[in-house]
Amino acid sequence: MTKLLLPTSRSLPIVLLRARERLMGPIRGLLSDLGLTEQQWRVLRVLDEGGPMEPTRISEQACLLLPSLTRILQKLEEKTLIRRQQDKSDRRRQIVQISPRGARLIADNMERNQAVLDAVRDQMGAERYDLLLDLLNELDGLPVKS
Repeated sequence: MTKLLLPTSRSLPIVLLRARERLMGPIRGLLSDLGLTEQQWRVLRVLDEGGPMEPTRISEQACLLLPSLTRILQKLEEKTLIRRQQDKSDRRRQIVQISPRGARLIADNMERNQAVLDAVRDQMGAERYDLLLDLLNELDGLPVKS
């Protein structure tokens, strides 16, 4: 017996992608003005919020594959938005941190970025918006099953 597929409006992966695109459309314009990609912005945000860290942790926090992160870090370093250095206690490890220029870029543009999110919050209502974030964070924290 074949199980019927749910309509795409009830498919969590598809609904999450649609919601992401709804939010990212206006933000992409901001990032384009800054000469940054979405992935570069995520890396800068993670470093700005979390401080210096290893690439593996950055990739986890920014939802990026490690091979992609390597290229992104090279570009951000070329733009002097980050700094990379060897870990003093273990020379095999690398520590990445946001540069003062990168931190300024984040600070100077957070208001525009936040305005997009605030508009969505206003449309949804603060309580429902916060509930959505809580539920998505709960989903993110569930154990992964194959």
